Amino acid sequence: MQPRVTAILVCANGAEFLDRTLDALAAQTRPPEALVVVDVGSTDGSTDELSFGGSAQLARIPAGRPFGEAVAQGERVAPHAAPDESVDEWLWLIGHDNAPAPTALAELLAAVEIAPSVAVAGPKVMVAQEPTRIREFGESMTRFGRSTVLVADELDQGQHDAHADVLGVGVAGMLVRRSVWTVLGGFDPGLPHVDAALDFCVRARLAGHRVSVVPEARVTSAGGPEDFGRRSVSETRRLGFRRQAQLHRRLVYAPAAVLWLHWLSLVPLAIVRSVGRLVAKHPGAVGAEIGAAVAVAFGGGVGRARRTLARNRRVGWAAVEPLRVSLGRVREHRVTARDLELARVEDAAVPRASFLGDGGLWTVLAAAVVTAVLLGPLLGAPALTGGGLLPLSTTVGRLWQNVGYGWHTIGTGFTGPSDPFAAVLAVLGTLTFWSPSTSIVLVMLLAVPLSALGGWFASRRLTTRVWVPVVGATLYALSPSLVTAVMSGHVGAVIAHVLLPWLLLTLLGAHRSWASSAGAALLFAAVLASAPSLIPVLVLTWLASLAFGWRHLLRRIAIPLPAVVLFAPLVITQLRAGTPLGVLADPGVPDATRAPSALQLAIGSPLPDWNGWTTASHAAGFATTVLPIALAVLALPVGATAIGALLGRRWHLAAVALGFALVGYLTAFGATHLALSGVGSTTTIVWPGSGLSVSWFALVVAAVVGLDTLPRLAPGLGLVAAVLTGVTVAPVFAGLYLGTAAISPTTGRVISAYVNAEARTNPDVGTLVLTPQRDGTLGVSLERGQGATLDDQSTVQATAHRLSPDDRRLTTLAANLASRSGFDPREDLRRLGVRFVLLADGPDSRAAEALHDRAAGSIGQDARFTSIGATGTGVLWTYDGRVDRPATGTAAASAAHALFLVVLGVVFGATALLAIPTGPRRRRAVSHVIEADEPATTFDEERE
Repeated sequence: MQPRVTAILVCANGAEFLDRTLDALAAQTRPPEALVVVDVGSTDGSTDELSFGGSAQLARIPAGRPFGEAVAQGERVAPHAAPDESVDEWLWLIGHDNAPAPTALAELLAAVEIAPSVAVAGPKVMVAQEPTRIREFGESMTRFGRSTVLVADELDQGQHDAHADVLGVGVAGMLVRRSVWTVLGGFDPGLPHVDAALDFCVRARLAGHRVSVVPEARVTSAGGPEDFGRRSVSETRRLGFRRQAQLHRRLVYAPAAVLWLHWLSLVPLAIVRSVGRLVAKHPGAVGAEIGAAVAVAFGGGVGRARRTLARNRRVGWAAVEPLRVSLGRVREHRVTARDLELARVEDAAVPRASFLGDGGLWTVLAAAVVTAVLLGPLLGAPALTGGGLLPLSTTVGRLWQNVGYGWHTIGTGFTGPSDPFAAVLAVLGTLTFWSPSTSIVLVMLLAVPLSALGGWFASRRLTTRVWVPVVGATLYALSPSLVTAVMSGHVGAVIAHVLLPWLLLTLLGAHRSWASSAGAALLFAAVLASAPSLIPVLVLTWLASLAFGWRHLLRRIAIPLPAVVLFAPLVITQLRAGTPLGVLADPGVPDATRAPSALQLAIGSPLPDWNGWTTASHAAGFATTVLPIALAVLALPVGATAIGALLGRRWHLAAVALGFALVGYLTAFGATHLALSGVGSTTTIVWPGSGLSVSWFALVVAAVVGLDTLPRLAPGLGLVAAVLTGVTVAPVFAGLYLGTAAISPTTGRVISAYVNAEARTNPDVGTLVLTPQRDGTLGVSLERGQGATLDDQSTVQATAHRLSPDDRRLTTLAANLASRSGFDPREDLRRLGVRFVLLADGPDSRAAEALHDRAAGSIGQDARFTSIGATGTGVLWTYDGRVDRPATGTAAASAAHALFLVVLGVVFGATALLAIPTGPRRRRAVSHVIEADEPATTFDEERE
């Protein structure tokens, strides 16, 4: 029989390619007998001027219809052969961008003429812009239905021309017998974007026909089927198209007995795969995975496709099994591609200093030794107290109970948000679950060596000389703000200082890696939770990263998201309370901090003691008037090196660093004028050391940039700067031996052993703590169980402008107990659940001592109280009357707490999965010999 070919040309806004394709059709050495041009709602005027006659005609369908529907319309309007004609009708499918070579149709017909069993033939599809490169040549799929292009993105050297039989061919230039097209029902409407041609070929194979590729026939293409008629397609949409097609075909091909199991597993499997996508650093694919599963599960179309397949099936799946691709070969292709990419990145990498070989390890070890010597009294301590410190809760469950929104037992108790820092403490306490308070001891002991580690890697990232990171690590580890924060118990500021270099490193790498972006998001949240006063600085840093890296906006724009979720309850509560600046208050125990001067801040001292030299100079007999000049001289090398970097070739980097140094200084200066948290009868300023940490880190960055570009004097200048910085912090670093440190080791017990024993059987037992103040006022607090803990502290309570009714009742009770009066305290003691009264030792002042003696006499003479005696923390009495069990929050508060923990778990869990590094390992290439009956030799593109 003579072949009769109808070319169906589908056009969808293809003005750029259509003329070239029509010319190529006209130039065929063996032209088609008929031509049908199907316009899919083009708006670019590509078909407006076309006019055909005779065997050529034009059909139109609405915009947005898939390629398969356009072909079906063309087939319907195409003329049929007369009944008395003995012809073999074929359809030649052409897209507007598929310009065939002059001999393409002739080669296709020649191939099917000598192989009558071939019902579908496909040409070698070449890149339109590079006709010598193969875009697509044959298709196949794995046992689980994942479609794969057999050959793609290779230079055509005839290396694949020996293979003919394949499982499927692409739609571009496909030649299909018209009778087979009609019987099989054309392309599946359930595959409107991709894999429609592969599915059709699979059904043709199962109907007993063969599918072949014809390497001598060539057709160009400007993109894949998902690109047809679209200006651009995002990678997320491509993934969604491919995954939806795979799931649809899985349901169509599945045996009837397990179809229900496949359907039920669609959405759960999508969730599991979404987690895998996060681990693999493809967060954009999460929506595509879930959307594809939902669309297939509830979109319909599977039943019709299964009926069509069953009606025409003549052979079993064993007939196509040799043409499938094994998962092992797909995996081999993935590893090879990753090795090539890794090799390219390694070849382009700039040589950097080695941590083991260029002094990084020795710098960290030296910092650890110095810390072990100067903080020796803390070694082996189970907990710390003093300054802004208290022990943590004794159980991990209690730590996480204090995270989020819910009931808080501090004071008289309240329902509200916890500080975001409570989440940081919960994570730390979980790491040392056997003794949560030990984690705080470890933070203080490891702060200096960990800062040296971060400073070394940050300096290494920005410099090329191998010795410069050692100087940067030393300068950052000996930061006055860090050492002072350790000695004064500001654990939040210590954690923020340690994390700042790693935040910089992840921000710098966020444009290249989702892992770096997610790591930056976690560090961003941790730094802000530990030092909320840095919110303006870090927001400015984030905005600067968006401005400088706008080409990679997607990976940076969501960095603050975990922090926003973490801070949301606190921000809302503070706004409703009329104290929006309370969000910036320091977490932990409010500690009275004296404000340093602007000059003291400029040399890095967060306290008005000139980095501990005030006390040291008195002991040595030096005049304190020389301290400003002396410390300014000590800080001069660092400042001069940082400013001198502006004269080097990397002045722009130094300018940015100095700009952030100024922003950090202004943050510290502003903190000294912002009194938020209440301490006794007064308020205390925000800790300025966090802003100074940012300023010092920026100065160190500028200094190492300067040292990296300066001439031969640089090593000596770096050494002098490091030594003088060590001298600057020497007195405060030795505070545990000089008696000036605010922190001290403790057993973890906050209140007396007598109260602790009672708290073991009654965890909600209340202790009224009365503390005389230096100015003669009386500090009052109500502690539950074994006493206040660091994780239960709340800036909402510390920054409150008004007392609650229970707080007013508590202050009235305390005032009347501390002085002789006719007040009957039994009702208030009962309602507040007070079983013990502790009169703590006050400061060394006459007013405090007088108040202490008066209160001791008043309570001691009250017959309702029984004296326990003096304890390590003060004088203790017990109340023998009836007391109520205190409230523990409502069911709504418990539900809100659980919901917030779930939200935190989802947000931070997903971010942590993204942050886990999953870089590929290099491996040796493995040669693979392809047997003659294998369907292909290379796999350069995989369809997910």
